[in-house]
Amino acid sequence: MITSTDNTGSLAVDANGLNGLRVAAKQNSPDALKAAAKQFEALFLNMMLKSMRDATPQEGPMDNDQSRMFTSMLDQQLTQNMATRGVGLADALVRQLSGTAGRHDLQKASEKELSPVAPEGADHAATRVNKSTQPQPANVKAFQDRLAVHAEQASQATGIPAKFMLGQAALESGWGKREIKAADGSASHNLFGIKATAGWTGKVVQTATTEYVNGVPQTKLEKFRVYDSYADGFHDYARLLSKNPRYGTVLANSHDATSFAQGLQRAGYATDPHYAAKLANIINKSLV
Repeated sequence: MITSTDNTGSLAVDANGLNGLRVAAKQNSPDALKAAAKQFEALFLNMMLKSMRDATPQEGPMDNDQSRMFTSMLDQQLTQNMATRGVGLADALVRQLSGTAGRHDLQKASEKELSPVAPEGADHAATRVNKSTQPQPANVKAFQDRLAVHAEQASQATGIPAKFMLGQAALESGWGKREIKAADGSASHNLFGIKATAGWTGKVVQTATTEYVNGVPQTKLEKFRVYDSYADGFHDYARLLSKNPRYGTVLANSHDATSFAQGLQRAGYATDPHYAAKLANIINKSLV
């Protein structure tokens, strides 16, 4: 049972705290309702932080499993600190949900299936903050500005929105920082990771790449196509998607970012089991 005892050290910052919310929501005492509201406030703050982190491109030399774990731990500590001081949400919940109907609403909210990503309203709010009050990171804006004309041309050939293709180029190349290099160190202009299959007669470069086999990442040496320009790279990408039957469903279902990304993954464009989620996230939250 949740009582008025100080519980700031155990505030809910993930889905594991939902059981406590369910129990507290069933209590009839004001103290139990206040404790539940504090837990709900902490959970909401943590989801908001994560949503805002996800809305910011993370590619870079310092982006790795250790840094992401540290960031997650930091966000939890920030959540604890903010929730301990209070930001007003818990008090508002107590005022609005102090009646029987209010407790019932709180219980229903706590019993929803909450994913690690913020709920729709919070996610949209974070996205609005990212796009309306914060400028695009310089590398993102430069990448988009430099390649937009080529993406528009590829869009005319495929019907796929230019923004979707820019998002895929960003994912495959790390916003251009991990672009495949030719043997002499020059740019391959291959931003989509298109491999040099048997029918390719142009220039190639062999480099290490990560492939997932049964969900396990493995490093392999593969041959990739080399183009004379980014215009040629986007043109070949458009040709690949529009001429290869395996991508027919991608073209037919490119009306939104999620359908486009999931269609690419189902068609086998990439072996990363999280490819669709990563791509949709970039398109929806990083590009304008």
